[in-house]
Amino acid sequence: MAIIEQHKNGEFCWFELGTSDQAAAKTFYTGLFGWSFNDFPMGPEGVYTIFKLQDRDAAACYTPHPEHHKGVPPHWAVYVQVESADAAAAKTTESGGKAVVPPFDVFDLGRMAVLQDPTGAVFQVWQPKKNKGTGITGVNGTVCWGELRTNNTAMATAFYTGLFGWKTKDSTPPGEYTEWLNSGQPIGGMMTIQAEWGPVPPHWAIYFQVDDIDATIAKAKASGAKVEIPATPIPNTGTFAGLSDPQGAHFLVIQLGKM
Repeated sequence: MAIIEQHKNGEFCWFELGTSDQAAAKTFYTGLFGWSFNDFPMGPEGVYTIFKLQDRDAAACYTPHPEHHKGVPPHWAVYVQVESADAAAAKTTESGGKAVVPPFDVFDLGRMAVLQDPTGAVFQVWQPKKNKGTGITGVNGTVCWGELRTNNTAMATAFYTGLFGWKTKDSTPPGEYTEWLNSGQPIGGMMTIQAEWGPVPPHWAIYFQVDDIDATIAKAKASGAKVEIPATPIPNTGTFAGLSDPQGAHFLVIQLGKM
């Protein structure tokens, strides 16, 4: 286990589930990953749930307001830490992207914006104040990887390396998979959306680390999840699977080292 006191700029620092049934989501994920949770009232916007693992913040969920999120299905969202949310939003628009929600303050916790890259994938940026983001990594139930699925990897590479200063590392042979490096450390990847996936829009996906992938898949299925990708080995890395929770939000799990 690694305790996180402060994320670096350019790191994934928060992971947030927007769901159609918050109570059911809390039951599902606490059962699957051993999380606990705290609820925080947000006034007319409902309740914000922070999931905790070993008493450290691990992720969050909320129920999107139907008027503000029409047509958006349940999904996991990624946040990237930045020095300035305003500067990140401005650079996004200058680079062909879009500020879906312009920068705004979240009480005294931080400042954020919801942005869209030029290929269509949506992500959030977080300028921390009192809230420093997730506080634990490296154990079962923590997010260990962020992955961009897109139809234009060249455009995405230019955008994200320019916005966050990320570097890239291509697989062999080139083009099959690209890793994102922040300050020399691999934090995520990128791949081209495959035709057999159907009409999937560009998006960010997240991987949760698990100790036993077969047991995790079985528990998820028993709790109403669907297996979208069966347990699949990744050479020299581990075994992963793709799941959808009972409300339809997609996520991935990976057992590192098992192949």
